Amino acid sequence: MLALRVVIEGLGLGFLLWLVCAAGIRNGAVGMVHLYGQDVQDRVVALGLTTAEAIRRRGIAFRSLCLPGYIIYVLTCVYAFNGAHGFFAGFWQMFAILSIMNLIDRLLIDDYWVGRTDAWIIPGTEDLRPYITVQDKKQKWVMGTVGMAAVSALLAGVMCLFVG
Repeated sequence: MLALRVVIEGLGLGFLLWLVCAAGIRNGAVGMVHLYGQDVQDRVVALGLTTAEAIRRRGIAFRSLCLPGYIIYVLTCVYAFNGAHGFFAGFWQMFAILSIMNLIDRLLIDDYWVGRTDAWIIPGTEDLRPYITVQDKKQKWVMGTVGMAAVSALLAGVMCLFVG
């Protein structure tokens, strides 16, 4: 039963990520250009679609919303809802939730939504596609896996100090 709950919580976090992305591109993909490579960002600025300062501000706002939001979400799910105690119980649940979100991000958002639909195309940058290169994908898979494990271990360790 706990494993099913953790899977559902991971799907919920993936859905929240999708909502943030959908809101970010509601007026066009330029709204999320901070997630694109520097070459695309430079082109968008050169085309006059936005400014470098606006891209910087959107990137900061995105990280300021998402990172604390993810942390609050997993901590609430794992410790408040699921009642985890100790390092391992907290670690595996957080790692599972974050890994499911990472799979949704990599497969559904990056590979399908960004890579195979027109929703994320910014007019005037089509020649710079794919927006997520093979090198980007490799880095995202490694950082998504290793990074999620590191974050889960760090949070579980911190929570051991507070929850036991």
